[in-house]
Amino acid sequence: MRESFDEYGAASRLKVTVAAWRWAVASGLVPAADAGAWRWSRALVLAVDAEAVRAALRGPAAAFWAAERLNEALGEPLPFGRPRVTAAAVGHLVRAGHLAYLGGDADCPDVHPDQVEALARRRDLPALLDRHVPLGPDQAAVRLGVRRVDFDRMVDLGWITPTGAVEIDYKRQGGVTRVPLYSAQDVALLLVIRPEVDWRELRTVAPGRRSPLSALTPVPEGRDTVLMAGIGRIAGVGRAAVANWRRRHPDFPAPTGGTATHPEFDRPAVVAWLLAHDKITVPSGIPSATLVLRADGTGRELRCRLDDPWLQLATDAADDDRLSGWMSDHDADALAALTAEGAGAAVRRLTAPGTLPLTVLGGARVTDRSRRGAGALRVTVSWPGALRGHLAPGQAGGPARHGVPHTAPGPECRCARQTCGGLLATPYCPEHGSAAEPVMAWHPGGGIRCAALQGAEASGQWGERQRRTA
Repeated sequence: MRESFDEYGAASRLKVTVAAWRWAVASGLVPAADAGAWRWSRALVLAVDAEAVRAALRGPAAAFWAAERLNEALGEPLPFGRPRVTAAAVGHLVRAGHLAYLGGDADCPDVHPDQVEALARRRDLPALLDRHVPLGPDQAAVRLGVRRVDFDRMVDLGWITPTGAVEIDYKRQGGVTRVPLYSAQDVALLLVIRPEVDWRELRTVAPGRRSPLSALTPVPEGRDTVLMAGIGRIAGVGRAAVANWRRRHPDFPAPTGGTATHPEFDRPAVVAWLLAHDKITVPSGIPSATLVLRADGTGRELRCRLDDPWLQLATDAADDDRLSGWMSDHDADALAALTAEGAGAAVRRLTAPGTLPLTVLGGARVTDRSRRGAGALRVTVSWPGALRGHLAPGQAGGPARHGVPHTAPGPECRCARQTCGGLLATPYCPEHGSAAEPVMAWHPGGGIRCAALQGAEASGQWGERQRRTA
C-alpha cells in the first residue's frame, strides 16, 4: 500500500486530471506537500474532496490565449514602445511564480484563465513584464522605439549585454538559430542612463539612414565609467547633490579612476545604487496624449491617442502649432479623413502631459505621416496658432482663453480682452444662453464673438443688447 503520492498518483487516486490537481495545490485548495518534495501523504490525499478539485479548474487555458489577454490589458492598440506578449512570455511568468503551471510545454504552458484575468487587472502589469520577461533583439528595439540596426549598434557599443539565449528552429529559413535575450528592465533603463543620446532623434530617423550612433566609440570592457556631473544628469539633479550623496551614504560606489577633483565611477554600479535608493525608476511606459477633434462641416467627432507626444506651440499668432506623436494605422486613417473635410477640423480637447488642456477653433490638418523608428507610424497635426486656446479649468468645452497674443481689437470689435492680450472665445452667450454653444465666428478686429448675435448686430440691435447686459 502506498504511503505517499506524487502529483500524478494523487490525481489518479482522486480520478481528476493532473491539471486540476496542480491548480488545487496552487490555489491552496490542497495543502502543501507533506511527504517530501512534491509528494503528499496517503491520509492527506484521501481527505481531499475530489469534486471540489474537479470544479475548481476552469480551463485550463493555452499560453497563446493568455498572451493575447495580457496584450488586451496593455492597451488596444498596444502603446508605442511596448512589444507584444508572446506565449513564451507566459512561460517566463510561470517560472517567476506569477502563474501556476498546469501542463503542456514548459516554455508555452497551460495556465488557469482566472489567474490570467487577475494578472491582467494589475496596474503594474507593464513593470511586472519588464522585470520577468526577457526580450529578443527585435522586441528590444520595439521597447526602445528604435530600429533594429540602432539597437544592434547599442550592443556593439557595450551599453547592454545578453542575459541568456534561446534556440529557435526556423526550419526552411536557415535551421536552428541561437537568439540572444536581454533583460527588459536593462533595455528600458537605457532611456535613463544614457541621457547624452537624443532619443527623439533616434526614434524618428528614417528607414535606410545611417544610425546616429555610428560615430560613437565602443566602451572598453570594464571601463564604462561616468563622472559626478554625468551621475547628476542620470538622476536629474546637480553635481552638488551627487557630492552630498557620497558624503551621507557609506554604500555609495567608490571611484574607479579619474582624479580627486573629477573622480570616475563604474556606471553599472552607480545605476544599481540609484535604483536601490529610489533616485531613478525604470520607465514602464511612454507618455500619451488624448486628442478629440470635430469636423467643421459634418460635426463628426473623433477621439484618438498619440504616444510620446511632442507639442510645439507658436509664439506668433501668424505661425502654426505642431503636434506629433505615434499612432495606430486605424486612428491615423480616421484622423486624415476627418481633417480633410472642409477647412480642417476643430480640436475640441487636447490633453497632453505638461500642458493645460488645449482647444482649437478650426484649421487642424495632418501635415506629415511617415514610418519611423521601429516601424511605427508617426503623425504630425498642425493648426494656425491664432486659433488655439486653453480650456478653462473644470469646464470641458467651456470658456477658452488664447494661448498666444492676438491682434488688438479694433473699434468695431466688442470681444472681451484677456490678461494674455488676446480675446475671449466663449460658447456661452449672456443673451442667448447655450444655444450658441458650438458656433464661433471671426470678428473683423481679430477676435471671436457669438455667431448668434450676427443677425442682431446687422439689424442694429447690438448696441441696445450690449447696454442691457452691461
